[in-house]
Amino acid sequence: MRTIAILAALSTLAVAVPGATQNTAPTAQTLRQRTDRIDFDVLHAQVILDHLGYSPGVLDGRRGMSFVNALEGFQESRGIEVTGELDRATIRALRPFRAVRPVKRLTLTEGALSGPYVANMPESPEEQARLDRLGYRSPMEKLAEMFHTTPRVLLELNSPDTRLAPGEPVLFPNALPTSRDYPSNLPQEWRDTLSDLNVDASQPEAARIVVDKSDGVLRVFDESDRLVAQFTATMGSEHDPLPIGRWEIVGEAYNPPFNYNPELFWDVSDSEAEVTLPPGPNGPVGVVWIDLSKEHYGIHGTAEPTTIGRAQSHGCIRLTNWDAARLALMVAPGTPAVFQE
Repeated sequence: MRTIAILAALSTLAVAVPGATQNTAPTAQTLRQRTDRIDFDVLHAQVILDHLGYSPGVLDGRRGMSFVNALEGFQESRGIEVTGELDRATIRALRPFRAVRPVKRLTLTEGALSGPYVANMPESPEEQARLDRLGYRSPMEKLAEMFHTTPRVLLELNSPDTRLAPGEPVLFPNALPTSRDYPSNLPQEWRDTLSDLNVDASQPEAARIVVDKSDGVLRVFDESDRLVAQFTATMGSEHDPLPIGRWEIVGEAYNPPFNYNPELFWDVSDSEAEVTLPPGPNGPVGVVWIDLSKEHYGIHGTAEPTTIGRAQSHGCIRLTNWDAARLALMVAPGTPAVFQE
């Protein structure tokens, strides 16, 4: 297999590495000497929060909106003052989980780097419909999504000269799950997707979910009405507002194709052809569609994880692919879904 330098891979834009070998990670001091862009205290907190189900979005070592949301969700779940800050009380509450280290050095395998890839993704839905799959553009993009981060962060953690080739060690944010023992009744292809996205098989069961427009998050509550998970979400727009009300989960479609119907999109001409887009992580709904009792509405993944909470949607609830996949393990048909202002 031809090797690829990370800097070159960035120009095209990936691979969970379930079979990769783990090596000792460098010290925080070594990492700080390598780059001043990543705050490794923040990255460590992000990694712990991601493991606990209070998603900070992209693991990047930055104090962004999704990190603040994750801190607030964690603080609420622990009964401490909700500040959205990495303050002393929060650090004390995170301390029992400090054994979850912020980074892992993994040795790449051929399986981890396998495609197929779509190097030149067409823009028009009509051309995309001719493809077999809306897959990742490159191993770099796949690796980044697998470890809940971005190609840029992988470059910062490693080097422009780091090769993406079997046997090569690469440093990743520690998104590795504690278990890949997914329910046996799930389709094998979906279990493979969960593993590729490093989604932990151990998830709480949702008694209800609440989508809150005021702070842009989706909250998961258990039967004791405890907050057990939270995700920053993109929800609606001026033209397609969030459908406020009480709905419920109807079902789930894993790695679904997408029926592109121009009549349902205000910003698309009705003269465009209606086509069926193939499945794939770079499709309009990402790796999963969680269907709602509100017709044409659902909770789904996205091809652009960095836009979550920052862009608009056509009324649906959009999460990162890894968060949408994780939520799919928590909910079931009949789970109440409350959408509120």
